[in-house]
Amino acid sequence: MSWTQTIVLSVVQGLTEFLPVSSSGHLRIVSELFFGEDAGASFTAVIQLGTEAAVLVYFAGDIWRILTSWFRGLVNPRLRGFDYRMGWMVIVGTIPVGVIGFLGKDVIRENLRNLWITAGVLVGFSLVFILAERLGRRTRGFAELTMRDAVLMGLAQCLALIPGVSRSGGTISAGLFLHLDREVATRFSFLLAIPAVLASGLFSLPDAFAPQAGQAASGLQLTVGTLVAFGVGYATIAWLLRFVSGHSFAWFAAYRIPVGLAVAGLLAAGVLAP
Repeated sequence: MSWTQTIVLSVVQGLTEFLPVSSSGHLRIVSELFFGEDAGASFTAVIQLGTEAAVLVYFAGDIWRILTSWFRGLVNPRLRGFDYRMGWMVIVGTIPVGVIGFLGKDVIRENLRNLWITAGVLVGFSLVFILAERLGRRTRGFAELTMRDAVLMGLAQCLALIPGVSRSGGTISAGLFLHLDREVATRFSFLLAIPAVLASGLFSLPDAFAPQAGQAASGLQLTVGTLVAFGVGYATIAWLLRFVSGHSFAWFAAYRIPVGLAVAGLLAAGVLAP
């Protein structure tokens, strides 16, 4: 893997990980369009550690409060308040994607990375965004989150294993269908992603040096790529939380649909290989 490829893909990762446009789909498209070869799912999973580090830093206060409340609640039942329950919501909501991601890792790393699938999902799942915005009442606040919300959003997170869906797009759309406020759905989506993405990145670290599919990267390239993804990802989180406070997620559908159609056109013309 070249240094140009490393930097470009890391910037793309940082820009697209939190936006509901699919970071894995964009990395797959950019790799094929500009570099002629898929960088591989393992490289993608590792540089995601940079964007997840951005979540850890940005939400450090919330994460610390939830963790300490969860551990205190385990010891003393009288201290089991909302943050204690939030800890369990994140744990339980993470289970579906952990199980499916582990059992289906070979299919995810190879079969689902076909660009025809990515193009189709970019277009098709955009309709879900539009429906979620139209049908969701956005009346429920953070304190009204329940275990049912966590399970349903956790199941929606499994869709992100398909390049083109978007982790945040799947979970936030589920939150909107459950009538959560946009910012509440977005914040919980970030918290829900932390265990799954950290586990995926650490699990894929050995394969990134000698992948079965895609290109190998050096330790220095993985380190620099992770740092670049962290910086760009942190700025993207701040921007997205400001954006969702007053704008519809349908705007992202307006971006995804033309991109998906353009990729399909390039595939049909033979410019891109699926």
